Amino acid sequence: MNEIDTQANNADAIDAEGIRIGRQIRDLRKAKGVTLQTMADKIGRSVGYISQVERGVSVLPIPVLQAICELLEVQVTWFFHTETEQPIEELGHVVRKNARRHLNFAGTGIREELLSPNLSGEMLMILTTFSPEAESSPQQRKRRGEEGGYIKSGRLTLSLGDDRFELNAGDSFTIGKDDLYLIKNPSRKDEAVVVWVLCPPNY
Repeated sequence: MNEIDTQANNADAIDAEGIRIGRQIRDLRKAKGVTLQTMADKIGRSVGYISQVERGVSVLPIPVLQAICELLEVQVTWFFHTETEQPIEELGHVVRKNARRHLNFAGTGIREELLSPNLSGEMLMILTTFSPEAESSPQQRKRRGEEGGYIKSGRLTLSLGDDRFELNAGDSFTIGKDDLYLIKNPSRKDEAVVVWVLCPPNY
């Protein structure tokens, strides 16, 4: 398989993921009796944009999905999925590489995989892959608790308020719950992979 075929297959997988997430959002919205107009008003987007997200044809950044989750009263982890089952005795203790629950954020170049076997614990581990030049959000934002990261491969630029840090493979960092931050992969050709720990596990 050549590079063009690989890119096409990756694009197809991301499109399918966008459609899956969009359908889940639509079904959950309808189940909770939330109209398109109400959702659009609550998250500060247009009805047309919400409709496109539900059809899986529009970019869905992390902050937007978080806003949708707050409105629908679910965690972002509700949208993670896997097609591989593990033995019952491993559940809650072990996560096999081929059985990780994952989520592609459509159009953002960001893919996240759950490393934690139990989502009801006091911390959450996530593996994030940033495509070349992908960034966590259009502007600096906060998360709900303290979090830390370890750069497994590639490079990242971490902006914390007015400070900016260039991080390389092997470096680690911590972000406080009140810190405004933005993370970007500055490379034009290489992915960056980060292992995150979130505490408390509010994503």
